[in-house]
Amino acid sequence: MLGVGMWGVGMLALAADQPIERTTLDRWMQELSNWGRWGKDDQLGSVNLITPAKRRAAAALVKEGYSVSLSSDAETTKSADNEFPFGHEMIATGTGPDAMFGMDIYSMRYHGKVLTHFDSLSHMFYQGKMYNGYSQEQVNREGAQRLAVTGYKNGLISRGILMDIPRLKGVKYLELSTPIYPADLDAWEKKAGIKVGPGDIVFIRTGRWSRRAEKGPWDTEAAAAGMHATCARWFRQRDVAVVGSDTHGELMPSPVAGVPFPMHQLLLIAMGTPMFDNCDLEALSAAAAVRNRWEFQLTAAPLVVPRGTGSPVNPIATF
Repeated sequence: MLGVGMWGVGMLALAADQPIERTTLDRWMQELSNWGRWGKDDQLGSVNLITPAKRRAAAALVKEGYSVSLSSDAETTKSADNEFPFGHEMIATGTGPDAMFGMDIYSMRYHGKVLTHFDSLSHMFYQGKMYNGYSQEQVNREGAQRLAVTGYKNGLISRGILMDIPRLKGVKYLELSTPIYPADLDAWEKKAGIKVGPGDIVFIRTGRWSRRAEKGPWDTEAAAAGMHATCARWFRQRDVAVVGSDTHGELMPSPVAGVPFPMHQLLLIAMGTPMFDNCDLEALSAAAAVRNRWEFQLTAAPLVVPRGTGSPVNPIATF
C-alpha cells in the first residue's frame, strides 16, 4: 500500500449520499494507509499514537473519580441480533451441605452483534492482506500469528471522547439506516466545544440500545444507523487511535456495493485502527450530558489470549 494521499477533486465532488464504487474504496485503501508508518514490523497500528504523554494527559482528566461502564450485558438468550448467546454453565454451586465454591464456565462467540468486544488488526483481510502487509494466511487454525490481541495486553488508556449524534440531532436515537457523515462529526465538535486529536479513542453513539429497549432487537447487519465510509478519512486526518460505536459502527445497508463492512476494511486494514463494537453508550451519554463534558479517561484491558483476533472487553470511562 501507498502512503497518505490528498483528497482530490473527484472526492470533493462525491455527494455524501451517492453510492461509493468499489474502485473508489480501493483508492481510499491506498490513500488512507498507515502501512510502514511505524516500521515494517509494526503490529499496533494507530495505537502507537497513545504515547506516555497521552496517557498522563488522560489521567489528568479525572476530576471526580466517577466511572461508567461502556459494556453491554452478556446476554444468554437468543434474539434477532444475538444468534450466538453467551454461554454460562454452573459447575459448582452453594446448594449442597458440603458446598465451598461457586464455579462456572463461560463460552461465547464474541465477534457478533451484541457482546461488547475489541477487534484486533487480525480480524479482517483485504486482497489477501492484513494491516501493514501481513498475509491473511498468517491467521490459521492455530490463531493469529501476527497482529494478535496480545499486542494490547498492557491495556488501552487514553482520552476518550463521546460523539453523541442523536443528541446533536435532538432525537432519542437514530432511525435505521441513518448515515453519519464527516459533517456530523464536525457539527458535534462545535456543539460540544471539543476537538478530536491524535491518540484519542472516539465513540460514536447512534442510540442503538435505546431503540432496542423501546422497539426490541433487530438484525443490525441488515439495517443500522452508522458511519458512512467517508468518515474514515476524518479519523485518519485526526490521527484517532481507536474507534468505537454502539453497533458494529457500519451504516447498513452498506453504501459500497458488494462490500458489507467498508469502515472495518478502511480502519482495521488500511489505517491499522482497532475498533470497539457493540458498546452500550447510554449510561455514558447520560453522565456526559449532566456534566456537559464529553471527554474522559478511557481504560480498557483486552483478555491476554495468545493468537486471539480480539477480545470481549469492558471499557470504562472515568470523569
